[in-house]
Amino acid sequence: MKGVYFLISTLAILASATFLVSASDPGSLQDFCVALNDTKSAVEAVFVNGKFCKDPKLANANDFFFSGLQNPRNTQNPLGSNVTAVNVDNLLGLNTLGISLARIDFAPNGLNPPHTHPRATEILVVLEGTLYVGFVTSNGDGNRLFTKELNKGDVFVFPIGLIHFQLNVGHVNAVAFAGLSSQNPGVITIAKAVFGSQPPINPDVLAKAFQVDDNVVDNLQKQFWYDNN
Repeated sequence: MKGVYFLISTLAILASATFLVSASDPGSLQDFCVALNDTKSAVEAVFVNGKFCKDPKLANANDFFFSGLQNPRNTQNPLGSNVTAVNVDNLLGLNTLGISLARIDFAPNGLNPPHTHPRATEILVVLEGTLYVGFVTSNGDGNRLFTKELNKGDVFVFPIGLIHFQLNVGHVNAVAFAGLSSQNPGVITIAKAVFGSQPPINPDVLAKAFQVDDNVVDNLQKQFWYDNN
């Protein structure tokens, strides 16, 4: 029962803190939104910045409901972590509300690798275990690294758009919940995006950018880059 009260308190903190950070989305709710001059095009060819709205009179309680975050996720993968996102794609009532949630499960030594959320600030609370977390500031700020070791009940904020990560440094499984200030925060996993893009980035570009031999880039691009989301 104590664990249930802790989970309820955690969710309340995440919700209130996320709204304090930002109660609305940034300008764009997707990676891009190309203008369409032909307004007579078929409906299926037209997208909005976000999602179309259901007639409010047709809404029901299930539109605002998601179940299952109490269940541990499978972390038997190369990263040893699993992210369960609750956003506008699987909880339609979040549309236009500027908030979403994620559960992150970690095996011992499991990693949620360096990534960014282009449209959201993230606030994370540890439910179980010990996590080493951090983020890196922008070039103009000197790419400073901010890190902290978090234990059960600790909270940490990752500012919008900055590269950040979480590593389980304990000897047991860890669980964290994250609140994000967007209904569709997006995620860009750095290694996967750079070395696993489709089609691949020209190896000459990466070799020069990372100051490594072409063979190193070739080897990295041939790897399978696992997505834990």
